[in-house]
Amino acid sequence: MTMRKFFSGAAVLGASLTASTAAFAQEAAEAAAAVPNPGNNAWMMTATVLVMLMIIPGLTLFYGGLTRSKNMLSTMTQIGATAALAMIIWVMWGYSLAFGDTTYEGTLGLFVSGGSYFLAGTDASSTAATFTDEVISKYVFISFQMTFAAITAALILGATAERMKFNAVMLFVPIWLTIVYFPIAHMVWAGGGLLFEDGALDFAGGTVVHINAGVSGLVLAYLLGKRRGWPQEPMMPHSLTLTMVGTGLLWVGWFGFNAGSALEADGSAGLAMINTFVATAAGALTWMVIERMAGHKGSALGFCSGVIAGLVAVTPAAGNSGPFGAILLGILASAVCYFFVAKVKAKFGYDDSLDAFGIHGIGGIVGAIGTAVVYQPFLGGPGDGSTALGAQLGVQVFSVIVTIAWAGIGTLIAGLIVKAAIGLRVTEEDEVNGLDISEHGERAYN
Repeated sequence: MTMRKFFSGAAVLGASLTASTAAFAQEAAEAAAAVPNPGNNAWMMTATVLVMLMIIPGLTLFYGGLTRSKNMLSTMTQIGATAALAMIIWVMWGYSLAFGDTTYEGTLGLFVSGGSYFLAGTDASSTAATFTDEVISKYVFISFQMTFAAITAALILGATAERMKFNAVMLFVPIWLTIVYFPIAHMVWAGGGLLFEDGALDFAGGTVVHINAGVSGLVLAYLLGKRRGWPQEPMMPHSLTLTMVGTGLLWVGWFGFNAGSALEADGSAGLAMINTFVATAAGALTWMVIERMAGHKGSALGFCSGVIAGLVAVTPAAGNSGPFGAILLGILASAVCYFFVAKVKAKFGYDDSLDAFGIHGIGGIVGAIGTAVVYQPFLGGPGDGSTALGAQLGVQVFSVIVTIAWAGIGTLIAGLIVKAAIGLRVTEEDEVNGLDISEHGERAYN
């Protein structure tokens, strides 16, 4: 072998080794980038548990305390069982329809996604992207979104409390989730979704959760009819103490709901956190002030109602508003929700038992539309001014209209199916005796 051939061969080998080393380094870098950030992952696990706290015990105590004592356990059991059923359905086919890996071409892809059911193909090494270059565990993301589906279905039960059969609830929930919740979640939050691609701003679920649940509750309340004796007979909450405890748990859990929707432990999560403080505080105080202006005493129930109104309104704006804008949103939502609860419900005579529509539906509408305003930099919002206020307002209004129509029509279909199959409402005798005894054979208090 000549020296020339030797050095030529050595050069080729060196180039090959260099290329191999570079490729290996690139693959290693890509592999490292796909590892979930431990801090973000830990925060999202915490946020998921906080949302679970909102359901049990938060919502169960909040709604349960607002009912009459004979329906306390029924209300709590319906909420708990609804959440449990929603979780099973979510991993069976719900996640795939809302956030699946398969993007359908054409019109279908605007409303649902596809992929493997039963989470096939997902394992402990699977990751989900956040809003930056970071990733979190896919199982954590699936779990986080699962709690949203569970609480949205449970919120509806505030409108139907004290008269809907337990087995009717259990049949309604899977139908409603499939034809209403999963498509709306995809439309708003998934790439390729109708409202996502339109540029709708919904940080944590003003449309997906609150307008969806509130409108669905109103439709179902109309299908069920009024409670026996309402509104002639007083139907006062049996334990405002428990409702106050539930309110506190909801407020605490809502930090997971809102700040968790940033998907990272970053500045956006911090913004959502402070907004969840101040909008809620403004809503609580506003409701009590309006009570005084109306000639009443500022009440514990008014405080609790204002807290929820503020929380609902800031949900779509949590990371899309500055603190000052969030305060304004809390004040406005509380005032509008008070008007619907105190005036509009009586005027139209719909029996929204625990004001699911009056607070969640209306508060969600105020928040979703108001997000276009508080997003603007002149109110301290994070917007860069690239989208004009009028254009964003049009997008937000369109997203509200689509959500109302989809939820209303879908709930009507689901409700009519259940009504035809097994009936929606308990008998008059069972309603008089209370659903605790008639539906579950138990009493909340002996």
